[in-house]
Amino acid sequence: METSFWRDLWRTKPVDQIVREGGGGEGGHLKRSMTLLQLTFFSVGATLGTGIFVVMGEATPLAGPAVVLAFLLAAVTALFSALSYAELAGTIPVSGSSYSYTYATMGELVAWVCGWCLMLEYGVSVSAVAVGWAQYLNDFLDKAFGFRIPDAWSQAPDKGGIVNLTAVLVVAAMTVLLLRGASESAKVNTAMVFFKIGLLLFFCVVAFTGFRSGNLTPFMPLGVAGVSAAGAQVFFSYIGFDAASTAGEEAKNPKRDLPLAIIFSLVIVTTLYVLVALAAVGAMPWQELDSDTEASLSAILTDVTGTSWAALLLSAGAVIAITSVVLTVLYGQTRILFAMSRDGLIPPLFQKVNARTSVPVGNTLAVGLFVSVLAALIPLDHLTDATSIGTLFAFALVNLGVMVLRRTKPDLPRSFRTPFYPLTPLLGVFFCLYVMQGLRWITWAVFGLWTLAGLAFYFGYSRRHSVLRRQERERADGR
Repeated sequence: METSFWRDLWRTKPVDQIVREGGGGEGGHLKRSMTLLQLTFFSVGATLGTGIFVVMGEATPLAGPAVVLAFLLAAVTALFSALSYAELAGTIPVSGSSYSYTYATMGELVAWVCGWCLMLEYGVSVSAVAVGWAQYLNDFLDKAFGFRIPDAWSQAPDKGGIVNLTAVLVVAAMTVLLLRGASESAKVNTAMVFFKIGLLLFFCVVAFTGFRSGNLTPFMPLGVAGVSAAGAQVFFSYIGFDAASTAGEEAKNPKRDLPLAIIFSLVIVTTLYVLVALAAVGAMPWQELDSDTEASLSAILTDVTGTSWAALLLSAGAVIAITSVVLTVLYGQTRILFAMSRDGLIPPLFQKVNARTSVPVGNTLAVGLFVSVLAALIPLDHLTDATSIGTLFAFALVNLGVMVLRRTKPDLPRSFRTPFYPLTPLLGVFFCLYVMQGLRWITWAVFGLWTLAGLAFYFGYSRRHSVLRRQERERADGR
């Protein structure tokens, strides 16, 4: 009995079974409707948002003009994990992202912990983004109309508000859009991403007309250590490039398009980050770049153009950019829960798909409600602390998963292979652990408590309801 207990915890799910079930389970199947462009923009939409409007202002004092190098350093760090994601997404093209990859390589218990961490990454982070959206909306309304939504309805209770109704509204709106179908959501997201890319390119064109080379000297006033510290800071602005991997069962050509979407999105986001950072520090002395990056970028546009309309356009762009993040991260959360429910690890509500829209309706409503409650009542600073460590843990597992699957299933068809194997995934694990060890102790405490809660749920519910466990017992009984 004891041997069986421990064996159950480490049982892996066969890759061919995972892929086969991706065609539909007991609750129904998702519809393949997403093109390469839409998949790429799902990842860009999830990544390109609060990072450029918040993180750059916090990282520039650490590196000076060399914040440009910090963005490149962070991109290289993210690239190792992105290449591992690309290999596994092309090999196991299903909705579960790193949860499904881990189930195939390291067993059920590790997969559960990974999925539980993804709930922390997606569910909590989208709440934080919604809270940030409420703040940016107020900034836009103030600039455009001299009006602000009262704190009572745009702040959490411990920040002087009653309930953050503004954050609830954006979550509700994106939930309704997701209920209409993945294809409709992808089209709206693609339009928003085109707009925010165009807006950031517009900023670069305008800012470069006010470029002063003297603002870049000395280029590295705080040395290599400053660049490294800033690189760790801006790494979190790359979180989200894995969003396309959650759409594995809704991609038209997943084996080809998923790896390409992940890599293309990282290239697009890195190019924009570097251009915006270079334009900003070239047009404004780095010492004057405020922690409120959006305000600083607006100030640059106002100084260069001599009018306020460009700054107003940027402010509107910030609202749209973050709306796109809310949409894509909400989507990713629902698809990961869909895969976990199909495996029996969470209740069947999360895998039931509407036959007409091909949308997991109960799942989407439950996620929207949970995120709305968090966004309505908890302030931004408490939410952001909890998201980064779960993301890095999942990234590390994906890198390990590539090495395990290469060893256990060397002949498995792979539409993309991580280059320079095994160096690339090993570096991916190393950088994830390096960034994790630099996090604050309170973040580790939250992670520990969250993991304990997840283990309690697993042993109380998931292990007994595991579909794979039931199938193995049926085979053992000869049924």
